[in-house]
Amino acid sequence: MITSAEMEHLKKLARLELSGEETEQIQLEMNKILSYFDKLQELDTEGVEEMQRPIDLVNVFRDDVVGDMFTHETAMGVSVEQEEGFFKVPRVVE
Repeated sequence: MITSAEMEHLKKLARLELSGEETEQIQLEMNKILSYFDKLQELDTEGVEEMQRPIDLVNVFRDDVVGDMFTHETAMGVSVEQEEGFFKVPRVVE
């Protein structure tokens, strides 16, 4: 279970500013969630085979075939801004 000191440490790591009442409420909820893990520890899993997923997944592959493509003019026709035949987007890196 999470102690008050651990809760204060978690708040600091997450940079949360919570009132005392909010902190207590979240601590209770987190301890309730952790109690479910304690219940799972009580289960007898002897002889149960490990699995990665509850259902079997199979990759479905298809042939890599070139299909219809947009023309350059069609692609540029839907752009908001263009410059010298290319899409113009806002700068995101300085």
